[in-house]
Amino acid sequence: VQLQASGGGLVQAGDSLRLSCAASDRTVSNNAMGWFRQAPGKEREFVASIAWRGSNTIYADSVKGRFTISRDNAKNTIYLQMNSLKPEDTAVYSCAVSRSSPPTSRLEYYRSWGQGTLVTVSS
Repeated sequence: VQLQASGGGLVQAGDSLRLSCAASDRTVSNNAMGWFRQAPGKEREFVASIAWRGSNTIYADSVKGRFTISRDNAKNTIYLQMNSLKPEDTAVYSCAVSRSSPPTSRLEYYRSWGQGTLVTVSS
């Protein structure tokens, strides 16, 4: 499966962005999916994950209450609504498919990484 993330851009602190990640086929419909991010000079970190049914989600503490992950299995797409953005949210955001159905923050569970989309938040 191929994944394509989009929706990044340059925004000011406090603004919102909505990222999308479209999968090339329906093989992702039974798998959890997740968003990760990587800031310059830092390691990739977990942001959010959603179960294949879409009702179970988990978030990194740093984004909890500000970011919302959702999915539309009919469109093979997941979304990341990002509100109250902070300069420390600046990173390349990537999506991936997990080998499991429940959501997970464990990097080793993820496969089929898509190209990321850059989010830059100015202060």
